[in-house]
Amino acid sequence: KTNVMFLKTHKTASSTVLNIMFRFAERYNLTVALPADQLFHLGYPRTFLAHFVEGFEAIGQNYNIMCNHLRFNPLEVKKVMAANTFYFSILRNPIPLLESSYIYYKNNVPAFRSSKNVNEFLASPTKYYHPADYRESIYARNIMWFDFGYDNNAEDDAKYTQAVLEEIEQNFHLILIADYFDESMILLKHALCWDLDDVIYFKLNSRSQDTVQTLTPESEEQIKAWCSLDWKLYLHFNQSFWRRIEETIGLEVLEKEVGHLRTRQKELMETCLSEQEAVRKDHIKNKGLLPFQSGAANILGYNLKQDLDNRTLRMCQKMVMPELQYTSYLYTVQHP
Repeated sequence: KTNVMFLKTHKTASSTVLNIMFRFAERYNLTVALPADQLFHLGYPRTFLAHFVEGFEAIGQNYNIMCNHLRFNPLEVKKVMAANTFYFSILRNPIPLLESSYIYYKNNVPAFRSSKNVNEFLASPTKYYHPADYRESIYARNIMWFDFGYDNNAEDDAKYTQAVLEEIEQNFHLILIADYFDESMILLKHALCWDLDDVIYFKLNSRSQDTVQTLTPESEEQIKAWCSLDWKLYLHFNQSFWRRIEETIGLEVLEKEVGHLRTRQKELMETCLSEQEAVRKDHIKNKGLLPFQSGAANILGYNLKQDLDNRTLRMCQKMVMPELQYTSYLYTVQHP
């Protein structure tokens, strides 16, 4: 399948998925719906409109791939993407997700800025969080719910949440789970009829361990209540994810293919990288491959081996290229 829409959610390993999508688009010479005016988001946090896509007036419904951040709006996305488009997204357990958001958006979100650490914020979130600063504060509560186009401050009412879950099931063919990333890639590969090399990746936009704050057991429980819409979303689609695997691939085949994926990934790391792992921002030699840094996080990147032949170098560069650089690069290719 070559017509694919990926709803890129925040702090869910979605930058790694975006890189997979961009490389796939290049490999098969596909057109990507890039943000207009050389921006990096498709209008986010505004609700998506078709004219947020560069060249939409001229190109119309002839885009193959859409994967930059946007706030989902199915009717407008359908104006851009073909009728047979495959829609998928990714969710993450709201407990590590909120801690990750806290560190990453520490300086942007008033609710995070005015609290000392994540546990202090969670002890009494309403003290710091004001729904009225919604633009700045979306990252502090039910961010996934918001990315899917819904009100992240809505009352958690059983009838309402059920209706939203059903609507998401109608709009999306597949919802992956970041906490099982390799398994997700195998499921995606099967759903899209892609090759293993189409879903090989190096982990992008991750941060150093020393910027991770430890949540207290009380904070973990508090997240389930404070982000109860995201919690319900996650529980629901985590179940359907494993059900989908059992019905389509089976756990045995899954395990075997995850093994192949990891072996191939290790081979590519040995081919491409001078260190066999991601390195801290101050150790990245080529500043062109430095990922965007945010908040109190130290976002890791990679160093490529010297003396790679041109073809290998190009492939390796694309695998480690951070989101903003890759978006800019595709922009110059598609809109010279």
